Amino acid sequence: MKQPAPEPPRPDTQLPEQAVVDYLTAHPDFFTRHPQLLRDLSLPHDSGNAVSLIERQVELLRKQIKGYQASMDELVEVARGNDALQARMHRLTLELIDAASFDEVLNALEDELHDDFQADAVEVRLFSSTDLREHLDQELPDYSATFRGFFSNQQPICGPLPPQQIDYIFGAEGDRIASTALIPLQSEGVLGLLAIDSRDPQRFAPHQGTEFLARLGEIISHTLKAVSLPGV
Repeated sequence: MKQPAPEPPRPDTQLPEQAVVDYLTAHPDFFTRHPQLLRDLSLPHDSGNAVSLIERQVELLRKQIKGYQASMDELVEVARGNDALQARMHRLTLELIDAASFDEVLNALEDELHDDFQADAVEVRLFSSTDLREHLDQELPDYSATFRGFFSNQQPICGPLPPQQIDYIFGAEGDRIASTALIPLQSEGVLGLLAIDSRDPQRFAPHQGTEFLARLGEIISHTLKAVSLPGV
């Protein structure tokens, strides 16, 4: 009568120490083929109560390796995020290239920024460069100089906006806005701004980089030169 095959050892079954010794003896290149195990093995030296220099060096090396691994993982995540951002920017650029009017530009911005960039609100404001100061003095007397400086510097800004500025840009939707990215736009004879907003107060913070926003503003500004603009 055929004997049943022995059951395989359960995952929690420990091998006898001698079996481990015999295996390593028969396979002296084991740690050469699996060097990662050396990082986790503890090999204390007989130095009494004192910690040996070798043990201390090994411990420091392990900490360094863990730190390098964490840094590498962070760099990989940043690279993946940048790749995803570039893909979204590419799609938005293609949509803007196809736009033939200001309304089509605005629709492309609203669709792509809502869908791909999780914006809660998107607004575009355009002004005649010759009438900008008079317009701002009338509409935003307390912030006219601030906005003129924004258009003069041509640099995006991020962070929370005062209620008066939010009401001016977003009207009735302003009470839901917690943070904003303001991007300056400049076309022939026209200044403007693109406002991208979020209900999340940390979505657009003052300390965040604005390189991507500046590139977006350049793309939109060039697009505006090729389309029919509404009256300003």
